[in-house]
Amino acid sequence: MKHPLPWLRIPSPGLPRLIWYLVLNLFLLQIPASALAAIFVTDDQGRQISLDAPATRIIALYGAFNEILADLGREDLLIARTATDDLPASIKAKPSIGTHLRPNAELILGLAPDLVIQLGGRGEAMEPVRFLEKRGLNVAVFDLENFEQLFSVMERLGTLTASTDQAAKRIAFMRSELARIEAANTAPRPRIFFEARYPTLLAAGQGSMASEILYRAGGENCVAAPDKLVRLGEEELLRLDPDIYLVQEGPMNPRPVPMAERHLFRTLACVKSGQVHTVDQKVFSRPGPRSLEAVRQLATIISNWKKEVRP
Repeated sequence: MKHPLPWLRIPSPGLPRLIWYLVLNLFLLQIPASALAAIFVTDDQGRQISLDAPATRIIALYGAFNEILADLGREDLLIARTATDDLPASIKAKPSIGTHLRPNAELILGLAPDLVIQLGGRGEAMEPVRFLEKRGLNVAVFDLENFEQLFSVMERLGTLTASTDQAAKRIAFMRSELARIEAANTAPRPRIFFEARYPTLLAAGQGSMASEILYRAGGENCVAAPDKLVRLGEEELLRLDPDIYLVQEGPMNPRPVPMAERHLFRTLACVKSGQVHTVDQKVFSRPGPRSLEAVRQLATIISNWKKEVRP
């Protein structure tokens, strides 16, 4: 059987081994360090993240990445959490390193992670990234605004943690489930309003994961603005008059005001028909494996709405 790398074969005893090793070392010195790295991916800032071996000590500065790693069966690699992280359950026992936008960089350095993950999309989020990078840490920045970006992040985290097979299986399963739900979608598509916060009314815009969830489940976002979050006056909401109203409950909207106490909302068709539903912010607004569950939940809501509007 031929040697897979014949140029690396140790010479026969008749040749001076010392000379062979010297020649090999001189050859290796000509290769850039990045080319010798065992693992590399390109993050969503266009930078190459190179690791000498699969990551074993990871700190995610945004909770969705913890959920993704847990979904890949790699929650054991997480060594810390941000202050609000509670999933997977094991993360609660990990030390807190501050918030998503204002992590304690010195504490992170002290924990010596071999990979830090940050969410892109906000300028403030890049300040700790630059600080940590200048001190020699590997920091990957990923965008999470839709399912395709989610699948791309899952694939790259699978590469960085030697979990490529599991990542491929999970992506294939999620694609299959989304296709199954979308195939069952039939007209009409209800116009849906997704409340992110109240009484300062914020709605999910077209650029949000929540908006894609609405579409995949068989509805459409009645807010046409391209932003992730859109500030609206109540008069504009009355003009939109959605078929279904979703109220997210969570850190951003901790105690939603009951519809009965929102006097101007009483004229909305969705309020009159009882099509107001409270949903979990961390399921509907946090991109991750549970985004599929959000699509399933909303598909059921839409199915029930269709039964009411059709004769």
